[in-house]
Amino acid sequence: MRLVFVRELDNIGVVKFTSRPAAESPERADGTVPGASTRQRVLDLLLARGPMTAAELAAELELTTAGVRRHLGALLDCGEITFREQSGPRGRGRPAKTYLLTASGRKGFGQAYDDLALTALSELVAVVGPDAIDKLAEKRLAEVENDYLRRRIHQPDVDPMRLLADALSAAGYFASAQGDGELCQHHCPVAHVAAHFPQLCEAETSVFARLLGTDVSRSATIASGDEACRVHLGGRTLLPKPVSTRTKRARADRKVSA
Repeated sequence: MRLVFVRELDNIGVVKFTSRPAAESPERADGTVPGASTRQRVLDLLLARGPMTAAELAAELELTTAGVRRHLGALLDCGEITFREQSGPRGRGRPAKTYLLTASGRKGFGQAYDDLALTALSELVAVVGPDAIDKLAEKRLAEVENDYLRRRIHQPDVDPMRLLADALSAAGYFASAQGDGELCQHHCPVAHVAAHFPQLCEAETSVFARLLGTDVSRSATIASGDEACRVHLGGRTLLPKPVSTRTKRARADRKVSA
């Protein structure tokens, strides 16, 4: 039984996102749900971009703000999103609100093998010890690391943090690099599991620090209830540009001929 658990754990980090009805609504006579596709697009945007106002969503979806508010109301009613008051000075009219996904809303996008993973990790810790969690976390991020290193070779002039965000996004994390040295992950495929095993987050932070060659501190996690996972780079002292194998060989040949 334990062997089966460990075998399943190899698939923890890969998540495929599939659309699903965002909120329960009365079906039409033909079986379709009015507004379902628009509500799914709202959820997709909130996942990819993080908290947004009704006006920002309306502009992105090319809809009226009033129309977007109706969809937001339906999503609020079914518990897939929530809102918070926007800080700062306000103008006349409605108080500004930003909308964000709830834990229920995130579940619709898939959390990787939650129950099975929790059981498997508990078994793994009992048999191997707590260090197994760190090793598993590094193995889960190996694909992201390899993708990042490939991008560094082919795009040496691009900000390494942006390349890491691109690699994370390709793995399903919907990540973005901010100009102030902050890396945001708007989705975590193992958030539910990480809530029970925070070592997964700690190991991830260590991998980021190693890849970027600088101190990295984590200020927020989806696993602890925040709307996004956030890490901050200290000092922005990044690793030098990587050198491809072909370039290394050419340099070696020049030294020999000299």
